[in-house]
Amino acid sequence: MSTKLIHIVFFIFFLSAGNSEIYSQTKKNTDSVTVDVKSLVKSKDTVKNDSVKNKKVFLEGIVKRKAKDYEKLDQKKKKLTLYNEAELRYQDYEIKSGIIVLDYEKNEIYAGRLKDSTGKYYQYPYFKQGQNIIEPDSIRYNTKTGKAKIWNSKTKQGEMNILAEISKRENDSVIFFKKARFTTSENKEDPEYYFLSYKAKLVPGKKFVSGLTHMFIANVPTPIGVPFAFFPMTDKNTSGVIMPAPGQSNNRGFFLQNGGYYFALSDYYDLALLGDYYTNGSYALRAESMYNKKYKFGGNVQFRYENQITGERGFSDYSKTNLYNIQWSHTQDAKASANSRFSASVNFGSSKYFRQSINIINVGSNLNNTMSSSVSYSKTIPIVPLINFSVSVTHSQNTNTGDVNMTLPTFNASVDRIFPFAKADAIKKGFFQNINFQYNLRGENRVKTKEEFLFKSEMFNDALAGISHTIPLTTNFKIFKYFSVSTNANYSESWVFNTINKYYNSTTNKVETVRINGFDSYRTYNFGASLGTTIYGTYTFKETNKIQAIRHIMRPNISYGYTPSFNQYYDTYLDQNGNQVDFSRFEGSILGAPGNAIANAIGFSLNNSLEAKVLDKENKKGESKKIMLLNQFNFSTNYNFAGDKFKLAPIRFVGGTQLFENKLNVNFGATFDPYAIDENGVKINEYSISNGGALLRMTSSNLTLSYNISSNDFDKTKKDKTEKQNVQNGGRSDDLFGRGTDLSNNNETLFDKKNQGRANQSELYKFKIPWDLRLAYSLTYSNDKKERQITTNSLMVSGNLDLAVRWKLGFSSGYDFARNGLSFTQLRFERDLESWKMNFSIVPVGVYSYWNFFIGVKSSMLSDIKWEKRKIPDARLR
Repeated sequence: MSTKLIHIVFFIFFLSAGNSEIYSQTKKNTDSVTVDVKSLVKSKDTVKNDSVKNKKVFLEGIVKRKAKDYEKLDQKKKKLTLYNEAELRYQDYEIKSGIIVLDYEKNEIYAGRLKDSTGKYYQYPYFKQGQNIIEPDSIRYNTKTGKAKIWNSKTKQGEMNILAEISKRENDSVIFFKKARFTTSENKEDPEYYFLSYKAKLVPGKKFVSGLTHMFIANVPTPIGVPFAFFPMTDKNTSGVIMPAPGQSNNRGFFLQNGGYYFALSDYYDLALLGDYYTNGSYALRAESMYNKKYKFGGNVQFRYENQITGERGFSDYSKTNLYNIQWSHTQDAKASANSRFSASVNFGSSKYFRQSINIINVGSNLNNTMSSSVSYSKTIPIVPLINFSVSVTHSQNTNTGDVNMTLPTFNASVDRIFPFAKADAIKKGFFQNINFQYNLRGENRVKTKEEFLFKSEMFNDALAGISHTIPLTTNFKIFKYFSVSTNANYSESWVFNTINKYYNSTTNKVETVRINGFDSYRTYNFGASLGTTIYGTYTFKETNKIQAIRHIMRPNISYGYTPSFNQYYDTYLDQNGNQVDFSRFEGSILGAPGNAIANAIGFSLNNSLEAKVLDKENKKGESKKIMLLNQFNFSTNYNFAGDKFKLAPIRFVGGTQLFENKLNVNFGATFDPYAIDENGVKINEYSISNGGALLRMTSSNLTLSYNISSNDFDKTKKDKTEKQNVQNGGRSDDLFGRGTDLSNNNETLFDKKNQGRANQSELYKFKIPWDLRLAYSLTYSNDKKERQITTNSLMVSGNLDLAVRWKLGFSSGYDFARNGLSFTQLRFERDLESWKMNFSIVPVGVYSYWNFFIGVKSSMLSDIKWEKRKIPDARLR
């Protein structure tokens, strides 16, 4: 150490001497030697300037900062210190923390937390740059290089929350983690589950790559682990593989379901190709696409195909079935066009698809016997008068019989009403000024066939086509100030391209019908008039009564209609007894045959409604409110003067009301026939009262009740209703016939989607348990032939109940009292596990009995982390 010290002192002395002039005293003797150090040491004037320039310190942008306690600027150390609730905005980043130190000479920022008197940390740093946010314990960041070192960082990328002990940021696009925990849980501090990765790399907005990773549930390690993992972190849709779910079927062996590939084709539409495979040879293919363009249109398309094999080839129980289904839904935004509109709702395919599908259980479609489709385009031409036209293609299919009805296509056009005797902008008064007419055209090509003949030439064997033209002429006016009169005359011309001819075949002893293809037409007309008014009756009670007044509104109406006979369009043939039988060649045509009998009828109807005015207890001003006692109480009938028999039509009565603050809907009706029946139950042309019976004979009656109630109805401070989404393909929004289950989609939930099952824990202790209940009752009585039989007598019930916080129970059931049997019954259980979801649904009895269990992560990013088990309905029983 002493040697080093000598060298250091000598080095300092040498440097000091090199910067000064040294003189030596000379002797006068001639033999003395004089040494001029100037010759050895360069003068200061000859020393060149240092080529290394002093570093210039400056800031590259405006610094915006604030702090609660103090801001300290140290010019000597080139540091800015902010303390307590410090905030700093510099360039493209923002920092909030307890303490922030900006070293603008080194271009470094340090942010850290504070500690209170109890030793608890608070005011943790918040670092944001662009869309990336980090919430660590402390951070050291270099503004020049973009590098940073972060302790206990917390960051969110898409749905993923990442917590790491130490993070190193190389630049604004790469971050390395050590012991990183990543999860989709919203609880960052204590997530219910997470994945622990010992080394990981994040490219913000692009990807997250990890090494050896283990799964932890409630901080307990599980044997689930992978050597590496890759997660896309882009905000845009990305293409990728959809992992299948394995399982075992009772009659099809092992399977892989719902595996495939997702194509993110653009921001406006996508495509998912999925498939199932079973070890016995069965397979299924599906293509799903969604599209949407803002302020223009949106929709989705689905195609499903299943090749189902049951049993072993060569055995008696072997069967092979091909099923398919096509669904298309398209809606146009109202802002897209003011004068045209296009819409589509298609549900087309095999009649037994929803009953026998191995990957979808749609209860509504199972119980519904029809499938229907409609694709339509309409346009309005904005001229005077307006011209409207539309083109539509429709489809209706009976899933029990396999009958298919299609219109390919239907064309409608109409010209708006024209008032020939009134000025365009003037008020129309009187008989002549209200005379108006319009023109309507309808053309239709109808195909009726069987399902097995679809897309074959046989499907057009019984096709029908026709065009109808109608011109209605109407007017209306008032008489005696209170009576409204309307009259009408209608002219119609029908063009058909298919007619028939009938004759008696003595060889086969049958009446033969021959189809004739070719153009033919007929014309019809009729007249009508109606007279109506409105009568009000009010009964007022005392002011002290709760009911202040009752008002009865009656709307009587008398109508008259006349249609002549068009027997010129009828022909005859001789039957086996030589009697003449009338028929029309237009029978069975698409527009039907004109009538060959005179219709000269007068009709009568009386509509009633009853409402009350009562005191409103909740109104502080003491004002009254109106309540409806009877929404309707209506009668209708008619009398045909030209009829051969049964001139008086049955009297139809309908009524309805709403009770208990409009929660209970009551509808009822009955039909009364004035004519008697004989001992065989056949209606005869004699009045019932003349034949020893009552004035009117009730032939049928019906009663329907529906009641909706929920826990919110008893909470005056909370009146929000959970909006139900209608189940596609025949499902009901009230769940009376259960809910459909798409085994390839587990996003449906029993919880309110706004809250996602996040119930307030304190609600449980206040005994506020959310629930809702729906009841429906139907009763039908038939007595047309004195059978006096109740044909329908059923009660349906459905509802949901929160068994506990985050526990939901749903049920649908009922009982048929007429057949003494339990109707469709379904139980649904769901547990909200915050980041996870668990549900179980079961149909315990009936041909549609099944059960399904599912537990998995809610996040779409980790949707492959799941476990499900199911028993689907036996297709042989349906």
